[in-house]
Order: sequence, then structure tokens, then C-alpha cells
Amino acid sequence: MLTILHAAILGLVEGVTEFLPISSTGHMILAARAMNLTQTDFLKSFEVIIQLGAILAVLTLYGKKLLLNAKIFKRVTIAFVPTAVIGLLFYSFVKKYLLGSTTVVLWSLAIGGLFLIVFEYIRRGRGQQKIDPLSNTKELESITYPQALGIGLFQALAIIPGVSRSAATIVGGLCLGISRATIVEFSFMLAVPTLVAATGLDLLKNGISFSGSERGLLLVGLIVAFVSALAAMKLLLRFVSNHTFVPFGIYRIVIAVAFLLYLV
Repeated sequence: MLTILHAAILGLVEGVTEFLPISSTGHMILAARAMNLTQTDFLKSFEVIIQLGAILAVLTLYGKKLLLNAKIFKRVTIAFVPTAVIGLLFYSFVKKYLLGSTTVVLWSLAIGGLFLIVFEYIRRGRGQQKIDPLSNTKELESITYPQALGIGLFQALAIIPGVSRSAATIVGGLCLGISRATIVEFSFMLAVPTLVAATGLDLLKNGISFSGSERGLLLVGLIVAFVSALAAMKLLLRFVSNHTFVPFGIYRIVIAVAFLLYLV
């Protein structure tokens, strides 16, 4: 049974991991498993809805830039389209068969971690060891519409639990020639329509069935997710200025192996 403590822990996991390239959904599934929580329909909805806390964190830091800058708003909207289409098509399948699957999460974490490591080493090798060698687009307003659409297609991969939305968009942006700091900020902003859509769809399908105590648990998760997401976003922006994502790749592999050993 989900308690206030469980809700707070899951909110912390969501907030810390939502914007790091390590998969927030995957970590919440693993955290729930570690706490011996049954993957009920409410828990699945809880794991989606508390993402609103992360959305509020983005709006706190970037709300004016996103909502009042027409150029940025249009690019974020275009990037959101592929995710919206694919999400609507596969929502029921993912929630029924993939969301809550420890096996899917562990494989996604491990493969994604290996990919991040290989990607960064290949990229740095081509750029004579520079941290951001191949990027031409260094301003959010300079992202082209084709680049925005491409980022959206990469993000759509994150419909699979354990495939980090943040990692998918950031790697996609780097492949498309966008600078590291710029694509990280764009990824933050793209989270707003993406997570709002996911949460809204879940609320439409399940919101009426929530009890008073379940709404209280959701509130706890939202507040903790908001505070921890603010801190994680600021830390990531400082981190990417001088570091690659190799440490995150190593972490993903380690956590996947460690959890597999825990299950055995």
C-alpha cells in the first residue's frame, strides 16, 4: 500500500531524475519495486501525474522565455508533435504491457547507458577531445524547424520505460548540431507540453476514480518532485558546461546490474 513516505520518496526520485539522462520513469518503477509496492493502476497513474511537479519547476525557471518568446514557443511546439502522435497511438499498449515492467526498464537502462558512453567517445574523438566539438547551433532561437522535428522524433523513443526522455532529446540535439547547453535548455522546455499531455491523458482516463487519500498522496509527490527538480535542473546546467554524459552512462549500467543482482 502506498504511504506518505512512499509518495515522498517517489516524488524525490521523479524530481531528481526527470531532467537527468537516466530515466525518471525507469527509476520510479525500480524504486517502487525496491519498496515492494504493487504496480496497481493508481501507482502507475501516480508515477505519471507527479511529473507535474517537474513541469512547475521548468515554468519557474523558463516560463517567461518559453511562453513569451514566439520563436522558442513554435520550435518547442513542432518538437512536441511526434511525441503527441506516437503517445496517443501507443498509450494503452505501453501502460498495459510496458509500464511497470522491471525487465524492460533494466534492459533500457543498460543499453542506453552503453550507448551514451560510446556516443560520447566517438564524438570527442572526432572533435580532438573538445567537450562540444561539432555544434553550430548555440541559441534556442537558431534551432531550425527540421532540427526541432528531429528532436521530437528522438524524444518519442522515450515512450519505452527506461529510455530517458532527457537523454533521447539531448543526444538527438547533439547529433543535429545543437550545442550541449542549448539542447539541455530546449529539453527542459520540451518537457512542459510532453509531460502535460501525458498527465492530462492519464487524468482524463483515471482522475475521477481517485479517492481523497489518493489525491493527498499525489499532492505530496508533486511538492517533493517540484523542489527536487529545481535543484536537479540547476546542477545539470552547471555540469554540462565542462563534462560529457559518460558518468551517466556508467551509472545507468551499474544501477541496472545492481538491481538485477538484487532481484536474483
